[in-house]
Formats: sequence, C-alpha cells, structure tokens
Amino acid sequence: EVEKMATSVRLQKLRALMKSNRFVNETLAAYVIPTDDQHQSEYIASCDKRREHISGFTGSAGVAMVTTDKALLWTDGRYHLQASKQLDCNWTLMKQGLPGVPSIIEWIEKEMSPGAAIGFDPALISEEQHSQWSKKLENAEIRLVGVADNLIDHIWDDRPSFPTDNIFHHPLEFAGESWEEKVVRIRGKMRKEKCSVLIITALDEVAWLFNLRGSDIKYNPVFFGYGIVTIDDVRLFCDENRLTTEASRQLRPDDSDGVKLHPYSDITDHTLQLIDTTEGKIWINPSSSYSLCSLVPSSRRIKKLCPIQLMKAVKNDVEKQGMRNAHIKCAVALCEYYCWLEKELNQGKEIDEYSAAQQLEVFRREQELYVSPSFPTISSSGPNGAIIHYSPTPETARPLSLDELYLCDSGCQFRDGTTDVTRTMHFGTPTDKQRECFTLVLKGQIALGTAIFPDKTAGQRLDSLARLPLWEAGLDYRHGTGHGIGAFLNVHEGPQGIGGSRSPREPFEANMMVSDEPGYYEDGEFGIRIENIMLIKPAETKYKFGGKTYLTMEPLTLVPIQLKMVAPELLIEREIAYINNYHTRCREEVGVVLLEQERIIAHQWLMKETQLIG
Repeated sequence: EVEKMATSVRLQKLRALMKSNRFVNETLAAYVIPTDDQHQSEYIASCDKRREHISGFTGSAGVAMVTTDKALLWTDGRYHLQASKQLDCNWTLMKQGLPGVPSIIEWIEKEMSPGAAIGFDPALISEEQHSQWSKKLENAEIRLVGVADNLIDHIWDDRPSFPTDNIFHHPLEFAGESWEEKVVRIRGKMRKEKCSVLIITALDEVAWLFNLRGSDIKYNPVFFGYGIVTIDDVRLFCDENRLTTEASRQLRPDDSDGVKLHPYSDITDHTLQLIDTTEGKIWINPSSSYSLCSLVPSSRRIKKLCPIQLMKAVKNDVEKQGMRNAHIKCAVALCEYYCWLEKELNQGKEIDEYSAAQQLEVFRREQELYVSPSFPTISSSGPNGAIIHYSPTPETARPLSLDELYLCDSGCQFRDGTTDVTRTMHFGTPTDKQRECFTLVLKGQIALGTAIFPDKTAGQRLDSLARLPLWEAGLDYRHGTGHGIGAFLNVHEGPQGIGGSRSPREPFEANMMVSDEPGYYEDGEFGIRIENIMLIKPAETKYKFGGKTYLTMEPLTLVPIQLKMVAPELLIEREIAYINNYHTRCREEVGVVLLEQERIIAHQWLMKETQLIG
C-alpha cells in the first residue's frame, strides 16, 4: 500500500493565508495550485513542485484547488489510479475525462457564490488558460484574482533551493546549426509577421536556440532562462555565472552581434522597456505565463505558437543521425536487459520492479555519451502495468514473476539524442486473452507506423488508425497515441502529436519525429503498450494528387517485439511481413553493435527473439 502524505496541517496554514490580507487585499474563496512552473514546463524542478507539496500527489499532470472547506484535485486518465492511492482523506479526486465529472471551471460555477474571488499565481498559469477561465467565470460573476506572491511558498518550510548546476555548450557536431544561423531564420519569420520582438519562454526553446543545455530539471537537459530576439539584437536571461567557459565563448557576449547576457529576473523589465521603445508587433506564445503575456498590449501582440517550436520539431541531418545513433545504443542496452531478466527469472532469482529498473540503468551507463534517463522508468509487473504512469519505489515495488506480464517504458538522454521505448514481455506463458490484446495493440501500432498520408496532415486525423483493431473488439486506451521528441532535449515536445489531452493541432511534415504507442490496460490485472519513436519522411507514391507530397514513417526504435505474445492467427500477411522486416532490421543494425561490443549472450538473445514468422 502506498504511503499517503498527511496534508491537514498544510491545508490549515494555506487557508489561514487565504483569509489574511497579507498578500492580497481580499479574502479568497479558493486558491488554485497548478502543476506548472513559470515556463509552463511539463516536468518541473523540485523547488516548483507546489501542487505535490500541498496534495501529496506526485503525477506529472493535474490541478489542485483548495477552498475554505474542501480540497480537490483534477487529473487525467493516466493518473486516476495513482492519485486515488496517494491522496489522503482531506482530498476529493476529480477524474477528468470521465462522464459526469465537472471541469474545474464548471465546479467553480456551480459551487461558488457570485462575487467570489479565486486566487492564482499569474506566473504559473498560461495566458491561454487564463483567458478561457475568465471568460467562463465572467458570466457567473466570479473573479480570478492574481496573487503575485505564491502562497504555497510561504507555507513550504524546507523548499528546495533554485538549481545552480552548470549550463554547458551543445556543440555543432550534435546541433547541426549554429545559434547565429537559427537567429537569421527566426528573423525571417518575424519579418513576415511584421514583428520587431520575439519573447521566448519555454525552456527547451531557449536551450535549442542558443545551443546550450543544463540539468535544472531532472530528466530534461534544460536550464532556467528566457530569450529575446529583436531585429537588432539577441538577449539571454539566465544566471551568467553558471555558464561554462565554452558555453559563454560561443555566445560571443562581448561582440556587438553576440548574445547580450542579463540576469534571469530581468525579463519583465526588458519586456516593458521594449514595449516602450519599439514599433511593430511583439510575438509571445499564448501558452506563456499570464504574468508575462499580460504586460504586452493586446493590439501589439502576435498570439501564435513561438516559431522555434516548429523549427525545433523538424530535425536537421546531424540531429537525425544523432537520434539514430542514440536509438541503437538504447536498443543494445535493452537487449542486454531483457536477456538478463529472462535468465535471472528462469533461474528462480528474486527481482522486483525497482531493482530491475536499477539494473537497466547499469546497462545504459555503459553506452557512450550517456547522460541520464529521459523520464522515470516505468517498470511495472502484473496489475501495476495498468497504472499508466506507474513508477516503482523500493517500498511499493512488486516482484517480477514468470506468471505475469511485465511492461517497461523507459528512455535515455545521450549527448547525441533522446530515446523513449516501451515493450511488454511475458517470461512464462501468457494467457490467450493477453496474447489477443497484445496482438490488437500491435496491429494498431503497425497500422499507424505504416500509414501513408498527405503532407501537412494533423496528427489528430491519424489517431484512429492505432485504435481501430482495439475498437473492433470493444477495447480502447485512455492516453494519447503519440508525442514529439527532442534531440537531447525534452522527451515530450510539440507542436505535433497524435491524439491525447493536449491535442496538438500542428500538422506533420518531413523530418519531424513522433512516438507510435497504442496500449491496452485492464485494471487490477495487466497493462500492454508497444512504443517506437518514428521519423516522418517522404513516401514513394504512384501518383501525387494535387501535386502534394505524401508522408510515411520509419521506426528509429529497434527493439524486438516478443513473438510469444503474438497471436499469429489475428495477423494479416502485410502485418507478418512488417514484423519480419522490422526484426531483420533489429538483427542487422543492433546485432552488429552487440557483436562489436562483445555482448555475445545478448546477441544470441536478439537472434532468438527475431526469428521470422509465418
């Protein structure tokens, strides 16, 4: 059983601050605590885990709200099981996405009286979110009140300090394009929009633009910083003392056309000064914080996706090669791992989910340019596999056994690329139901991975391809099917993606990358997911209707699909051919590296797992 954190004292202290007029000159009827940091990051630094501090829930998504007598937490389907285990008796779990469950705003409209003030930290809510919420609440005469001093920070005694690790250079051999060349392309996009200032707030966009990396947020090689590009200069806001000599040198801060360095907290002053001293439009992504966006007069704002997001999503040749290399190294470590796991379990050794994940880390560290995992490893056995974002701890880890399914979703950060791969394995004899479900998931994964579609198709339109085999059996899964991925950057990046709560709208183009990861989960029993990272590339088609290019996908992930989990009678010829071709690539591209590295036993395992079928 998971240890629940006691929250009564923390809630009492927060409610006292909501009543006192210390930080806001009226009594707050409720206070909203989102997961986000001031850069709207998906993963956050320890010092920003405010929602976790107040609620005890550790998932990566969710919004908490505390009223005078209630505490509620909204989170999506990935975390319903986890949250119900972690929240203590003070909290009500609002299972977002289930029928009859109101959204946070619907709940406020229904439960709060007109005139009520709902407090929030303007730095932690995006402008987009703020405008949706305030529009809806206006009709109910309920106000959103910005509290610049975060209330949680005032009741958090042992709050971790702000990160201070080095910010280092991401060299051309991995980046493939200098920051100067990137700035030229950005200014071209700014001119098209009649824009004189671009404000960059997302941490991975700042890192990508300046060819810098850091370690401020676990698993994500980013650092706290903002960027500004004007038609005449380029500015970086970060703690200058943390830049390594090499990182600082390549920015050329002393040259007239180099990057001007400023303290991290000066971003507000510079934004206000640029509003006063420039003509033309100011471009700031609406998913940036309300506190920053609201400084810019609406009439002067370009409320579009930051151009860097799309530029970063389309990988150059150097990044593509780096990502291929990273995925082969990742596959080598996984072959070693599954080979080891199978051997140990069949010899009756005791291994639990946590110690298994620790051993995987040992194999990965042996690969060159390895930095860290790219997210917490999901090593889940039996019923834990149904907890979509489960992460084992020494206290909660279940033993692995020959009688249960094992789902492992893990990824690496290498200096030359980022990986994310899921495989579901059985080390004994799977049931017919498990094989049937696995094969339906695999059919969907193949359907999406082999699809040919017009250039600029939105990911949303491809989502049902992965679900169709499951739907036909009356099954489904409660998560998105695919996300973009960074090149030695965040494991999840936009603006492209396939399905899911963030429903990205941006269409696919060649040289983007996306995961292909359908699944099926039976609560209390097992979970199945198969995930590859795919490169989007031009497809060879007989015709080109309307002069359009067509696109398809190629897997970068090359890890065997366990054949004993496949029910061959459910496959059609095309699917069998795909599996055989895929396994041949695993043998050729990963097998050769296993031999080079003299990992002979893992190589034998790979050959056994990739035998041709049909």
